[in-house]
Amino acid sequence: MYNVDLSKATNWLQVINMLPSLVDLSLSHCSLHHIQPLLHHNFSSLETLDLSENMFNSPVPKWIFNLAKLVSLDLSDCNFTGPFPEGPVNFTSLTTFKASHNSFNYLLPRWLFDLSNLEHLDLCSNDIEGVIPSNITKLKYLDLSYNMLSGKLPNVIGKLGNLEYLYLSGNLFEGEVSEIFNGNFVSAEMGNSSLIWLSLYDNRLTGTLPESLGQLSMLEYFSISNNRLTGTLPESLGQLSMLKYFSISYNRLTGTLPESLDQLSMLEHFSISYNRLTGTLPESLGQLSMLEYFIISYNRLEGVVTESHFSKLTQLKSFYASKNNLTLKVSENWIPPFQADTIEISGCNIGPLFPMWLRTQKLIMDVDISDGGIQGEVPTWFWNLTSQIRFLNLSHNQFVGEVPIISVPSIEYGGPWLMYLGSNNFSGPLPQISTIVTELDLSDNSFSKGLSNLLCEAKNRSYKLEILNLKGNDLSEEIPDCWMNWPELRVLILRDNNLIGGIPKSMEVLSNLQSLDLGRNRLNGPFPSSLRNCTKLHKIDLSENEFVGKLPSWLGMRFPTLIVLILRSNKFDGELPQELCHLKDLQILDLANNAFVGIIPRCIGNFSAMIKGKNEVDDLNYSYYLGVLIESAKVTTKGNMYQYDTILALFTSMDLSSNNLSGDIPISLTRLVGLRSFNFSKNNLTGRIPNGIGDMKVLESVDLSENQLYGQIPQSFSSLCTLSFLNLSDNNLSGMIPLSTQLQSFNQTGFQGNKLCGLPLLVNCNSGVKVPNGEYEEDESDKDELDWFYISMATGFALSFWSVCGSLLFKRSWRHAYFRFLDRSWEMLIAKAPIC
Repeated sequence: MYNVDLSKATNWLQVINMLPSLVDLSLSHCSLHHIQPLLHHNFSSLETLDLSENMFNSPVPKWIFNLAKLVSLDLSDCNFTGPFPEGPVNFTSLTTFKASHNSFNYLLPRWLFDLSNLEHLDLCSNDIEGVIPSNITKLKYLDLSYNMLSGKLPNVIGKLGNLEYLYLSGNLFEGEVSEIFNGNFVSAEMGNSSLIWLSLYDNRLTGTLPESLGQLSMLEYFSISNNRLTGTLPESLGQLSMLKYFSISYNRLTGTLPESLDQLSMLEHFSISYNRLTGTLPESLGQLSMLEYFIISYNRLEGVVTESHFSKLTQLKSFYASKNNLTLKVSENWIPPFQADTIEISGCNIGPLFPMWLRTQKLIMDVDISDGGIQGEVPTWFWNLTSQIRFLNLSHNQFVGEVPIISVPSIEYGGPWLMYLGSNNFSGPLPQISTIVTELDLSDNSFSKGLSNLLCEAKNRSYKLEILNLKGNDLSEEIPDCWMNWPELRVLILRDNNLIGGIPKSMEVLSNLQSLDLGRNRLNGPFPSSLRNCTKLHKIDLSENEFVGKLPSWLGMRFPTLIVLILRSNKFDGELPQELCHLKDLQILDLANNAFVGIIPRCIGNFSAMIKGKNEVDDLNYSYYLGVLIESAKVTTKGNMYQYDTILALFTSMDLSSNNLSGDIPISLTRLVGLRSFNFSKNNLTGRIPNGIGDMKVLESVDLSENQLYGQIPQSFSSLCTLSFLNLSDNNLSGMIPLSTQLQSFNQTGFQGNKLCGLPLLVNCNSGVKVPNGEYEEDESDKDELDWFYISMATGFALSFWSVCGSLLFKRSWRHAYFRFLDRSWEMLIAKAPIC
């Protein structure tokens, strides 16, 4: 009865219960929503029961597990919940049990592994916890992938000589991976391994792959990607003569590739990306005539890749070699033996000539030759080829000339069309594009004239473009008023050009806009009212333009998810609207270098994101390809301007400097205990520095210079262990500078222009006399002061160490961001390293 709609048959179970001779029952995909308990079941002859792909939303009824003659039970994808029923279970004949894609959320029931005849067990994609029992024996098929299983892999798994398929991916297994190979899956009866499929990816396994891996003579599929493996690849890999799929990506493997790889004559998929493998690419890999997917990106491979590396790769479909130190050296008239759909070799030395062999690739859809050292004009034949390419990345080369019309077929193929041509020397007017291009990056080139050629030529059409990045060109003229054709735009970046005029009214149709960056142009007029309907914005950057007037009150009411607001270096004036305080998600507020007056709103303590911060790193990654376009912001902190992207989600900053603000610093500022940097310098602020500033434990940068603040520096400053920049100069502060490791280590210029004394200033707090450098008198009080200074230094060091290192140890989000930052830095370094 497969795929019969029984949604209205509420008595289906009672009907079946009247069939005592029923042997096989399949109700798969029948829209069943309720399964009733039974006190007595009469269908005791049932051998096969298939209830898969229904929506029961309930625990599994106990009566199912009392069907003594049942041989096969399929409960997959039924949305069953809770734990499995407690034993005992009367399943003496059961050989196949499938219960995948449910919501079982308890330990593996031990009775499962007491079923002496069980050969096929599939419990994947549940929330099952705990460890795998050690008493599993006759299984041929075991799938426990994508659960919450933890602990070490039990040794007994490697002794299951009958096992043919083993899926343990997507769990929390840890410990030495070699443990699972102790028995080598050898059957006592057959004398060799029957294992065909071994899937261990996406766990926390450590250690090295043992040489005994080569004894799995029947193995066709092996994936252990996304673990924590170290060491080198075993030479015994070449013994896996039946191997078709091999993936060890996203580990920490080192060393060179084994020479024995050329013996894998059946290999179709070879993936070693995102490791630390070194050495050259063995030329013998070109003999793998069955290879379709060749993935070696993000390693430290070096040397020359020649035509011989591809000599017999007639089946090759995808070649990924980005971010290595490889040099591709082939003849200008080389005709590859393959017809690939994907070629990604970013960061490899391809140039200086354009790779003419791409002309032979009639099926190509994905091309990344960015950062390849290629010079000159792009050949006309290649621009014609772009009509079939979905992902094109020519960025970070030295291409010149104009870009013609970017056309793609009018027929849609269901995928995005992405064009990245940034960081070259392209010139001329902006090209026209097809209506189905979804991402276009022409940034950091020399395109000139205005935007009209791109935006306004094709009227009465609706474009699907979601990302448009035109920053860093020579574009001029006004922003045209024809945005009604671009309703899908999510990201618009026009910064670092020479655009003039105001923001056109038609931009109000951009209701999907999430990121807007118009910084560093010559735009003018009031704050653009056309943004009022762009309520999904996460970022607004209008910095370094000539905008004027007051900020509208709706600015704080229309953008509930705004994270970054940068309006610095314009001509905005008037008082700061109280409504700004409604921006609960705001993490970066930069209003510096304008002409704002009045007091700082007392409600600034309401910025929730500056109070608690975020618990997880949540990159605003807008591109279809992860990492291609991450949200970023240029922030002035610690006296310099920095660009934040990878850890932007964890950074918080407020900059109101260089305005005409007056009054005191609101005490509510000290509620922002998640704030990392604030700058109120060069205003007319008066009063005292709030004592509660010491509660802002993650502060890294404070600048209150060039105001009219008075009183003493709050003693609580000494508890700011993460503070690395402080400027209080040119105020009316007085008294002794509090003692702490940080404060005494800062440059004395940050305290000058006040009536302060004590280190780091060379002014004796007892006499008030400035002591020449190196002649500080050591009377008893000075000795006491220095003693306390050294004590505070030791205390400050301990606190600083644990505030930083401790947060990395115990706060998963910061540790995650920190190591992602290191990975990103490493990628940037190897990308800029000399290419062989």
